[in-house]
Amino acid sequence: MVEPARASGTVGTRPAAIDSGEGGLGRLRPVVLATLGVPLDDRAAVLAVDTAVELRARLIVANVVALEPLLCTIMLGYEDLETPETTESLRRPVELAHDLGISVELLRVMSLRPVEALLQLVNERGPSLLVFGPRARTRRGRRARRALARIRETVTCAVWYPGELDGPAGPGRWTPTS
Repeated sequence: MVEPARASGTVGTRPAAIDSGEGGLGRLRPVVLATLGVPLDDRAAVLAVDTAVELRARLIVANVVALEPLLCTIMLGYEDLETPETTESLRRPVELAHDLGISVELLRVMSLRPVEALLQLVNERGPSLLVFGPRARTRRGRRARRALARIRETVTCAVWYPGELDGPAGPGRWTPTS
């Protein structure tokens, strides 16, 4: 289950991209920009904001972090620790999208199983695009590569990720909709 974010909100108002379903009623198809407790790749942030602007879609920026299963972690307030670099990398696309008139939602999801929480978030929100954008050159790069494998086999929307997550440096890779 995805735990509710501590501070989330919607900023700005602009029409979102619509996908007509079987019943003829449209449903919002946001763009999701996600990381796993590490700074965002700059290319991922730019792509997510550009796509949201082009589609006039809502942008959801999600930092999904592992909650260590220690009671003292919560009691001492360490669950709020986030590096300044990560905070800054999340703030930039949120502010840019807001300045461009795009509705933005910033989520911090804490879970014992962050990859499963991200997959549930994607399943619940039904995005047109998931931009999985953790910087590959962090000490958690291996975790991001394993998460990418799980994401690629599970989600049904288009996925973009930094090329470094599965091979030599590149501009980024697309996983088509299944």
